[in-house]
Amino acid sequence: MTTKDTVLAAINKAATQYSFDHGMIFHSDRGTQYASRATRNTLKSYSIVQSMSRPRNCWDNAVAESFFKSLKTELIYETKLVGAKQMKNTIFEYIEIWYRKQRRHSYLAYQTIEEFNKQYFKQNINNVA
Repeated sequence: MTTKDTVLAAINKAATQYSFDHGMIFHSDRGTQYASRATRNTLKSYSIVQSMSRPRNCWDNAVAESFFKSLKTELIYETKLVGAKQMKNTIFEYIEIWYRKQRRHSYLAYQTIEEFNKQYFKQNINNVA
């Protein structure tokens, strides 16, 4: 599986698990897997706006870089050598259970991602109605 195929699989899997707001932003670096026609078309099919980092500007990816730093320091470096399947399951649990539902984020006023999303959607539904 190429990195482009991995990106497409991740986007399509996310689409089956979460509802995307029209105009949601997908931000990435300028890697060929993100700049590919297939990725651009897939994002467009979900009405997702693609955003890419400016060349040589590391601040554009600060939130993503922060996530990967947390993943590495809180999980990867602390996990003893395990097989690929077990590591995949461990990373899934870290993201879906710990990082989204339990870990508090200073950037989100010390809410979990799930709490922030509920509040965000509640406010936006009330503003539309």
